[in-house]
Amino acid sequence: MSAERRVLIIDPDPKVRRQTAECLSGLNYTVETGRNLGEAIQRIPKGGFGCILLDVDLPEMKGYEAVGILKNLDPNLKIIMTTGKNTKRREARAREQDIFFYYIKSFGKEELELAIANAFSESKEE
Repeated sequence: MSAERRVLIIDPDPKVRRQTAECLSGLNYTVETGRNLGEAIQRIPKGGFGCILLDVDLPEMKGYEAVGILKNLDPNLKIIMTTGKNTKRREARAREQDIFFYYIKSFGKEELELAIANAFSESKEE
């Protein structure tokens, strides 16, 4: 499977990981999951992912603080930052980073699916 169809989900909530993975697998993406930054750091170099869904509230640090670390591992990785608790300050901090999209989990799954599809179509154009 090509990298353009591989998605890594990093979220501390096992229910969110499972539900999101099931949804994306049903859309013919190959999905791996992890609960923290350490697992992302282990998987990215060997995974060939086109996109990562990265929760803002990681156990080790805020997701937006981890963007630089992940981009050092794969500069072409499209990062979709996710959050269940949005504030203007949190969103501003996330958007200051080199992320592809900011997704609020209470919004419909269609918005997330579209963002992922757009991330992969942009990767093809590069």
